Amino acid sequence: MNGGSGTERARTTLAFLRRKISSGEWPVNSKIPIEPELAEELEVGKSTIREAVRSLANLGMLETLPGRGTFVRSRTPVTSVLIEYIEDYDVEELQSVRRALEIEAAQMAAVHRTDEQLAALQEALTKDLEEDADYPRDYEHGYPPRQFHFLIFEATGSRLLPGLYAGVMTALRKAIDRGHVVYGATAHTRHADHEAILKAIENRDIVGVVHAMALHVDRDLIGDGSGPTQRADEFTSRGMGPVER
Repeated sequence: MNGGSGTERARTTLAFLRRKISSGEWPVNSKIPIEPELAEELEVGKSTIREAVRSLANLGMLETLPGRGTFVRSRTPVTSVLIEYIEDYDVEELQSVRRALEIEAAQMAAVHRTDEQLAALQEALTKDLEEDADYPRDYEHGYPPRQFHFLIFEATGSRLLPGLYAGVMTALRKAIDRGHVVYGATAHTRHADHEAILKAIENRDIVGVVHAMALHVDRDLIGDGSGPTQRADEFTSRGMGPVER
């Protein structure tokens, strides 16, 4: 990649990073290679890498956390205006909107998913099982959801829903950092939930996928208020299954 103007190198670097993200090679919530490694691989200066990372961070696709590294946050661009707007709302409202988006996306995925998208969901589920076995250092555990959920949104066929979802999750991550949201399910429970969701999507079972996704979201991220817990208890009282805490 030597030669050419700095602008060309910057564009090529940006395209390389974006392709790694959008293809899923760097999954959501995974940490990307460190700056010196990328600079060596692409044969560009560290400042070029820094510029590309900053550009993708402005698009909501990457997030740099001091002392921890740079993490993938979305496979598609997310407008900063949307993120700033969403962040003004409290945790309970964010959780409610996330729940609505997840259920709608699951229904739409069950209807519109392709065989290729179904295979990608299965691959993401398998990869999560492998990664949870030894908690690798290049993943942020406790910062769900990962690739599986984002792939469901992509399988909807909607161009709007993935961006809305990424914006909501950006705000929820900040709530997690402040201790206002905790991860309420064990790895075993999360995988069982994901398997049920995937099976329903595979079978194009709209009723089943609504049940599976609603149960999962109600016991996945738990806010510090009573709202999400009350919704889960109400869901259980309708005979839809137990909720783990």
